[in-house]
Amino acid sequence: MLKFNIRGENVEVTDAIRDYVVKRISKLQKFFEDSVEATAHVNLKVYSNRTYKVEVTIPLPYLTLRAEETSNDMYGSVDLVTDKLERQIRKYKTKVNRKSREKGFKNLEFVPSDEESNDDELKIVRTKQVSLKPMDPEEAVLQMDMLGHDFFVFQDAETNGTSIVYRRRDGRYGLIEAE
Repeated sequence: MLKFNIRGENVEVTDAIRDYVVKRISKLQKFFEDSVEATAHVNLKVYSNRTYKVEVTIPLPYLTLRAEETSNDMYGSVDLVTDKLERQIRKYKTKVNRKSREKGFKNLEFVPSDEESNDDELKIVRTKQVSLKPMDPEEAVLQMDMLGHDFFVFQDAETNGTSIVYRRRDGRYGLIEAE
């Protein structure tokens, strides 16, 4: 059963908007078992250029669904986010079912058991490929800050080795040099 936490930034969440969000996102419940309890965190934003951003996060025991969309129409953004979340669920379901067929299991349910959910915590959910540009660590820190990331991988111009700069919890920076 989905519960909703709907917030608005620079926009009043009217009953009409709330009802529309609940109606659209509730359609995703058909993919979940009845026993699943989850809260859909919905954040609605309006920018000065009259664009609307809708962010939805649904943390589940075995998977976290997250999507965001920006458009010139609040209701359109809700529709786009719902479609994106549905694609994520279908992709996950296909992947789980494919793995079960490869391992010889039959009739694997979409929702994994508690034992399987622990394995999902270590699952790689996104892969990126980057070109390593030669630079010094100070430039790498600037690039990292500009991107808003907590770490940055680069090729050290002095040593030609791969290095990583990262932001420490105390706000300072660290450097990891690969050998």
